[in-house]
Amino acid sequence: VCCARAGVCDKIKSMDIVIATNNPNKVREIKRIYETLCAEKNARCQALKFFTLKEKNLTCDVEENGSTFKENSLIKAKATASQTNLAVFSNRFAHENDDAANRKKLLKALEEKGKKAREERKAHFECAMTLISGGEIFTAAGRSDGRISESEDGTHGFGYDCIFYSEELGKSWGEASDDEKN
Repeated sequence: VCCARAGVCDKIKSMDIVIATNNPNKVREIKRIYETLCAEKNARCQALKFFTLKEKNLTCDVEENGSTFKENSLIKAKATASQTNLAVFSNRFAHENDDAANRKKLLKALEEKGKKAREERKAHFECAMTLISGGEIFTAAGRSDGRISESEDGTHGFGYDCIFYSEELGKSWGEASDDEKN
C-alpha cells in the first residue's frame, strides 16, 4: 500500500513480501488494497506475492513498546526484516488472538462500565503500516472514527469489523463491502 502511494510500484518487477502476521485475513485484506491501488495507478504490481510469517517459517516475538501504532509497526517490521532478505510489511491493526473472544471481551468491558449510550461508546479504528524493502522504509497510518455497537452486525471482514460502527459509512464494517471499508 505504501509503495503504491509512494509511486514505486512501477519499479517492482517481482517480489515476495512477508506480512509480519499469522492472520490470513490481514494478508488477504492488504493484498486487495494493494492491488486496487496499483490498478488505479496503472502500475505493474501483479508479480507480488504476499506471505504470512508462518508461511515463510518465521517468528516475530518482539515487544511492541512504541508510543504509537506507527512506531510499533516499524519495530515489528525491523524485527522480521532482520530474519530474511525479503521485503517485510508490518501493520498494527488488532491483536492476533481469537477474533470472537476479543469482540466478546470488549463488549463485556463496555457493559461492565455501564457504557450504553452512543456518545459513551465513541471509538476510532487506527491502522499503521510499514514496508521495509531494499533498505528503504515506507510508512503510512490512518484513522476512522465511529463507535462500538452493542451487538455484532454483519458478517464481512474480520477482527472487530462487525462491532465497529463507522460514522462515515452509516453502518458497521461487518455490513460494509470490501471497497467501502478499504
